[in-house]
Amino acid sequence: MDPLNLKLWRDLWHMRGQALAIVLVIGAGVATFVMARCTLESLKRAQAAYYTQYRFADVFARAKRAPQSLEVRIAEIPGIARVQTRVVANVKLDLAGLAEPATAKLVSVPDDEPPDLNRLHLRKGRYPEAGRSGEVLMSEGFAEANHLVLGDKVRAVINGRYRELTVVGVALSPEYIYQIREGDILPDDRRYAVFWMGRTELAAAFDLQGAFNDVACTLLPGANEAEVLQRLDQLTEPYGGLGAIGRADQSSHKFVNNELQELRGMALVVPTIFLLIAGFLLNMVVSRLIALQREQIAALKAFGYRGREIGWHYVKFVLLLVFIGFILGTGVGWYFGRLTTRMYMQFFHFVVFDFYLAPPVVLQALAVSALAGLLGTMLAVRQAITLPPAEAMRPEPPAQFGPTLLERLGFDRLLSEPGKMILRQLERRPWKSSLTCVGVAMAVAVLVLGSFMLDAIDYAIHAQYSVAIREDVNAIFVEPTAGRSLYDLAQLPGVRLCEPFRGIATRLRHGHATRRVEVLGLEPDGELHRLMDIHCHTLPLPAEGLVLSEKLGEVLELRVGDSVRVEVLEGLRPTVDFTVVGLVTDFAGTAAYARRETINRLMQEGDVVSGAFMAADTQAEPELYTALKNAPRIASVLIKGTAIRSFRQTVAENILRMRSFIVGFASVIAVGVVFNSARISLAERSRELATLRVLGFTRGEVSFVLMGELGLLTLVGIPLGMFVGYWLAAFVIEFSYDTELFRMPLVIERATYGFAAAVTAAASLGSALIVRHRIDRLELIAVLKSKE
Repeated sequence: MDPLNLKLWRDLWHMRGQALAIVLVIGAGVATFVMARCTLESLKRAQAAYYTQYRFADVFARAKRAPQSLEVRIAEIPGIARVQTRVVANVKLDLAGLAEPATAKLVSVPDDEPPDLNRLHLRKGRYPEAGRSGEVLMSEGFAEANHLVLGDKVRAVINGRYRELTVVGVALSPEYIYQIREGDILPDDRRYAVFWMGRTELAAAFDLQGAFNDVACTLLPGANEAEVLQRLDQLTEPYGGLGAIGRADQSSHKFVNNELQELRGMALVVPTIFLLIAGFLLNMVVSRLIALQREQIAALKAFGYRGREIGWHYVKFVLLLVFIGFILGTGVGWYFGRLTTRMYMQFFHFVVFDFYLAPPVVLQALAVSALAGLLGTMLAVRQAITLPPAEAMRPEPPAQFGPTLLERLGFDRLLSEPGKMILRQLERRPWKSSLTCVGVAMAVAVLVLGSFMLDAIDYAIHAQYSVAIREDVNAIFVEPTAGRSLYDLAQLPGVRLCEPFRGIATRLRHGHATRRVEVLGLEPDGELHRLMDIHCHTLPLPAEGLVLSEKLGEVLELRVGDSVRVEVLEGLRPTVDFTVVGLVTDFAGTAAYARRETINRLMQEGDVVSGAFMAADTQAEPELYTALKNAPRIASVLIKGTAIRSFRQTVAENILRMRSFIVGFASVIAVGVVFNSARISLAERSRELATLRVLGFTRGEVSFVLMGELGLLTLVGIPLGMFVGYWLAAFVIEFSYDTELFRMPLVIERATYGFAAAVTAAASLGSALIVRHRIDRLELIAVLKSKE
């Protein structure tokens, strides 16, 4: 074997503890990169394949009642390839074993053939047969959550009358990958379903024979989507059109794309931190290795080895560690990626959704980790290449000794002799001390980054659902109705307080920006549904003008005092300009608010309401839910407590799982940084420490010299890491969690900082104890021998 190759393996064996720490840090960086990026690729592949194979539509539009003859005119719009008209309606369900009302969306399918667009994938059973009443296909998530099988029957309130529906099949649709009810914050498969029913039967149930109220279209390649949407709006407007939307605004697609954006943020921030730390550790180890092997380098050069050959030897040492870390990290990333994919299957209903270990991502991980390793050791390797043989044969010059700054200021009288040694060592090696401190800080920062989401979610839930939204139940009528209906709701069992609201579908315009949003009309002195700022202070509802959510104002480039055009998409469809009189903090969706009387006046209607917010007694909830199920004029019911419980159970579980990953990885950083720093300090100062033992210092006092140095650096690194963690969390919030669907507040509790500090301190203590064991085993005579 070539002498340099033999030396490579000997170096690796002699530095196996430090090499293992470096390999683990590189592996952690590669694992997070592979896990996040491959999960991202898996999600994108599953989405693209599903959309293509099952012909997911590009454009959607809703109307109140449009004649079937309109389909021909829609198909003639330039750019449209296929058209599919449908009947779609929301209904209440009465499920055995479920006290509160459930909701289902009924979607029609052709009587004699599968749908041409938004095709269904049958998991079980068959399509409903024409002439057989009440047969439906059921979404898979709802069937599994409620343990429903083929042949089971479900009671539904269809157009004010109870109907018994028979499950003949279980299906999936590209239109409902993310199946969420309007107004909910997370999917709830237990209480929300999608049913598919034969077109003729569903149209008859809602008096839509020869008509439709929903249309989906695909576009030709190169079609102008904006022009198609405008033409589609013009055609459906006379029939109560609610505004056409592109695929980007379709609910399910929007949620999936939002998750893709969050994954991109995770794949950027965390692996970058790990790989920077890995480069730093490699620099520490290789620099020390070269310093210890000055004589060997000189001898090799004397025997004819060129500088670049010796440099390549150390590069191979680095690349070997990187490659081992890469193999380990890829395996761990693959394992955690599969777990993450299973987690996503709770939310996203794909026909096939497997974790895909994308070769380009794996190659990127290898290239990035190798680049980080080489950049981290470039200066050290250059030192080996340029070191003259004569200079290398001399021992490394000793450090310059003298009183430290604190000693010159007179603070030395406050310190013991070991304390003075610690401060002198730190001051004489500021670069090494700073890097160790930064490494510890990065461990703390990663822990803060992995844990702060629980704080943010708790704050958002408290702010949104305790301070702003205080109702227990939100009941929505089938059609806007007279305000006197509120008295009927107030008489329901257990209802303590009842407040009306009026919601209208609108399109807001400001300059080139436009958004379809619901303008919600509230009571000015309402107690159940209030507006608030980011500090949970309630805001009064102005007598005139609109209050917008902050995110909507940002999207439309609106500030307080600006004018926004409101195009109403229902009723008489008026178009008016409103002044923006306030911006309000919310954490999900985009909305606009006004006084209910302002909305009633805009719509040129009297005292009309769309629904009511209700506060109810807990003891009377079963009776209230039964009454709401039997109320024919109520289309859907949203129950706040159920939504919050579902949110906490699902999201908290997943975040805690991700937090455990981050804690493990951050512990690797802390151990790697402190252990490597301690091992290098021990190698550099073994003669000094052995001398102290010979002079009569105890093992504890000698250990204190080295451990005190590491402890002091850890104590300085922890608050620095808290600061860095805060700004990393702010970056992640801005990059990944500030979308139109969700906004997370930047909230980090003291307990999170304490947790990060405790884990880092424990990891540092563990690695320090390992080094302390080595100090106790120092062979004094061997260490004190002069080098030949």
